[in-house]
Amino acid sequence: MKLFLKPGACSLSPHIVLEEAGLKYETEVVDLQTKVTASGADYWKINPKGYVPALQLDNGDVITEGPAIIQYLADQVPGKKLAPANGTIERYTLQGWLTFIGTEIHKTFSPFFNPATPAEWKAMCRANLERRFGYVAEQLAGKDYLMGADFSVADAYLFTVMGWAKYIELDLSQWPALAAYQARVAARPAVVAAMKAEGLL
Repeated sequence: MKLFLKPGACSLSPHIVLEEAGLKYETEVVDLQTKVTASGADYWKINPKGYVPALQLDNGDVITEGPAIIQYLADQVPGKKLAPANGTIERYTLQGWLTFIGTEIHKTFSPFFNPATPAEWKAMCRANLERRFGYVAEQLAGKDYLMGADFSVADAYLFTVMGWAKYIELDLSQWPALAAYQARVAARPAVVAAMKAEGLL
């Protein structure tokens, strides 16, 4: 398998999951400005959406969209408990978290990385992020991870987008549960390995 990524982007989430899963894989960095990969390939031909992540399987199939990729990876190693079994209520709870993280947190960060975004729109987005992170902090009370005692793919995704808070000077320490959670996830060997590989540590 090959994961196409940009260091520090949302592709860090499947990178973490690949490390957690212990699957054999390689990575290739994508220049998102030119849409050319590190080996010189035209990224548009790999992922016509033009953004990361994309996971190319050994048979040539390509999976796009982070939440889909990380669930696929989790299902390859059910014994690792990175996602509950398909068809269970717990799996739908996980998918609820992935949807929430993607639509309410991930996409709310997007305007901050666009120089053309008006200041008033950034202020609205910041207020929304504070509400969303406040909600997550409440849900984490008394739990190690989003789904309880076990680390899941949703934690890889949440940890990734939480890392962007520093770029907009949003101090997550105002929510002690979030700060403790971030430190807990950051200490996992798989997370350390993925971040080191991307030059983030």
